[in-house]
Amino acid sequence: MSDKTIGHWITATPPTPNGDLHIGHLAGPYLAGDVLRRFLAAEGAGPVRYTTGLDDHQSYVPVRGLNDGGRKGEEVADGYGASIESVWRQAGADFDAIVRPRRDVGYRAAVQDFFADLYAAGQIVARTRPLPYCTDCERWLYEAYLKGDCPHCGSGSNGNACEPCGRPNDCADLTDPVCTGCGATPELRDCERLYFPLAPWEEQLTAFWDQVDMPPHLRSLCERMRADGLPEIAVSHPSEWGVPVPVTGFTEQRIYVWFEMAPGYLLEWTGAGGTGPAPAPVQFFGFDNGYFHALLFPAAFRAYDPEIALPRAFVVNEFYRLEGLKFSTSRRHAIWAHEELARTSADVLRYHVLSDRPNGRQTSFSSAALAISRERLAERWDGWLGRLLTAVAESGGAAPAEAPQGPAWDRLRARLAETVGQLRDAYGIEGYDARRAIALLDEVVGLAEDFGYVNGFEAERPDGASAYRSALSAQLAVAAALSAWAAPALPYGSARLAALLALAPEPRRVDAEALAPLAPGTPVAAWPGTVFSA
Repeated sequence: MSDKTIGHWITATPPTPNGDLHIGHLAGPYLAGDVLRRFLAAEGAGPVRYTTGLDDHQSYVPVRGLNDGGRKGEEVADGYGASIESVWRQAGADFDAIVRPRRDVGYRAAVQDFFADLYAAGQIVARTRPLPYCTDCERWLYEAYLKGDCPHCGSGSNGNACEPCGRPNDCADLTDPVCTGCGATPELRDCERLYFPLAPWEEQLTAFWDQVDMPPHLRSLCERMRADGLPEIAVSHPSEWGVPVPVTGFTEQRIYVWFEMAPGYLLEWTGAGGTGPAPAPVQFFGFDNGYFHALLFPAAFRAYDPEIALPRAFVVNEFYRLEGLKFSTSRRHAIWAHEELARTSADVLRYHVLSDRPNGRQTSFSSAALAISRERLAERWDGWLGRLLTAVAESGGAAPAEAPQGPAWDRLRARLAETVGQLRDAYGIEGYDARRAIALLDEVVGLAEDFGYVNGFEAERPDGASAYRSALSAQLAVAAALSAWAAPALPYGSARLAALLALAPEPRRVDAEALAPLAPGTPVAAWPGTVFSA
């Protein structure tokens, strides 16, 4: 079956609505996934669906309410959820479906059915094990209610999973545990919970890791966990927040939110209009979510239905830092995306965070670096386009009759053909690298800018008028190509540029065919002042 028949499914891990979306989130999965979506849609290879959700049932939501003076978890989730969706729209992250756990009809029932089926099949089992309990707060402590030191790497960690090393814990194995609500040291009490053992799925997980495209850091995590013995994961907790466990004797507990996300992804597919079996998705997420996507979810899917297509690729970002520390909503260490978008256009912000995307290594945001990106778009990209369109206006305001020609054009065209081949690789699934894509687009503009400067001297030759107009045609061809090539990353400026050149608004493929001269006489609009730096 061809890719055109199957189409493509892209997912971005649902954010927790315990605060506004910050720049680190945008630099992570959300804009990166949108770039791939736009590229694949322009390719015309069948339907492309880009989905996400809101992680309402994370314990960080009610904890945020407690820290805000006793606000209800529902108020926190609804308020910040609306803010997150607004930022996605402003930044151009266009999702085909957003799953909203507390509002979507049928969501709870679907999650409970998934859980109940696994329990009935013996894949989920009861275990009595120690769990921290705070006598002062009269609360069992797990996830956001608990902090201590990771039993694997020694870093500061909350319950259930460690962000720095990405490995799960069982809460009771944290050293120096503390209740996040009151700061007291909890006591350990036996608590019967439900667990999902990963060990029975070791062979199938290993086979999956052998075929999925994922970065070395995540592969190392998977292999180290396998070498240490795959653990049993607690998939229920004594709590009042989340989806109730549909198992007799455990109905007062709630399904672990990360286990809930497995059926949640299946609901994203149907919510996006997907019918029939879902294609193998491309999943975007941060490394701290890596074990869930690479171990927990694939094992759960294999246990639930062996016919579910597991992911074809994981696109993983490392931590994006601010002033040397990781962006953090819960710790309020962030630059909020909605505030930055009020002073910075979507294209400028997309350009900067994509060029600084923390794939393969951690990177760090600074306002000074953002200012440099804005200046580069204004002086280099818009500077070249402004000079070009002004020159065309002075030559009659239309595409010249002379076609691009000559050795300089041949060299430019050959270099651009090579560059766009690399750009296709950077935009594509197997070689996805948004940071490299931005660098290649910069190279396109730099080559065109140099060509424009050098060939501008044709106008000074007594017999150079025709060669000068030919050079303008060549630059207009590059501008037309740029409006297609940059569209996945910078959609708004690309659309403005296409309109200035009287090109159809439909997405065009990122390939060498986009490098085509405008038809002679095509009207070219006057320079509006800005295109990409607007």
